[in-house]
Amino acid sequence: MSVTLLWIVLATLAGGVLSVVIAAGVTLSVLSLLVRHLVSLSAGVLLGTALLNLLPEAFEGGASPQSLFLTLLLGVLFFFLLEKVELYRHTHHHEGDDPHHHHGHGFDAEQAGRGGWSVLVGDSFHNFCDGVLIAAAFVADPKLGVATSVAVIAHEIPQEVGDYIVLLNAGFSRGKALAYNALSGLAAVLGGVLGYYLVTPWESLLPYLLVVASSSFIYVAMADLIPQLQRRLAWRDTLAQLAWLGAGLGMMALLVAGLRHAH
Repeated sequence: MSVTLLWIVLATLAGGVLSVVIAAGVTLSVLSLLVRHLVSLSAGVLLGTALLNLLPEAFEGGASPQSLFLTLLLGVLFFFLLEKVELYRHTHHHEGDDPHHHHGHGFDAEQAGRGGWSVLVGDSFHNFCDGVLIAAAFVADPKLGVATSVAVIAHEIPQEVGDYIVLLNAGFSRGKALAYNALSGLAAVLGGVLGYYLVTPWESLLPYLLVVASSSFIYVAMADLIPQLQRRLAWRDTLAQLAWLGAGLGMMALLVAGLRHAH
């Protein structure tokens, strides 16, 4: 196994399994509070990775700006369509309720009504796509792969925690919800390994794959995460959101600076 492939496997395992471990290790009330902050943090991380790291790297690859911007546009539309058919789901829990208490309205009842299996199928496909994108980033530059992996992990944790709670509402036991979430997370490893073997012979396509990764991160941040932060809140909660969002952006800016210094 090459060093690059080993890094890809480790990075995709971290993204797919770390969130499940967190979900298993803390109580539901803590999970609800944690997700609220992680949504803000991951929005900053995703935007910072896409706009400060992946896109600049892609535009330095020699491809024409027009073709790269077209790829960015098509990528955003592609992920929009995938979410329309529930193959690119983003599930976050915000209510802090007991998982066995069903509402007549609200997030839990709506999501549970759709069925836990559709959540698992969509999440597996999402994880597979993340694995391919991580592989492309590592093939382009191992340091870029690390930054991309950080971004994936940042948005996988609140998503997987939300999926876990939705599965409980859909009738899964705690053990089954965690086990199925872990299996779903392994789809990222499969995507990473397949991505490595498919991308390596076609390195001329790397700038376009990096732009696709950027379109994925931008779509998740702008279509899913940022809208959740726009609800009316007390000024202290709004400041907390901005602080976590800024922390995500700052973390990626520092990482980018560190990677450039390493070059």
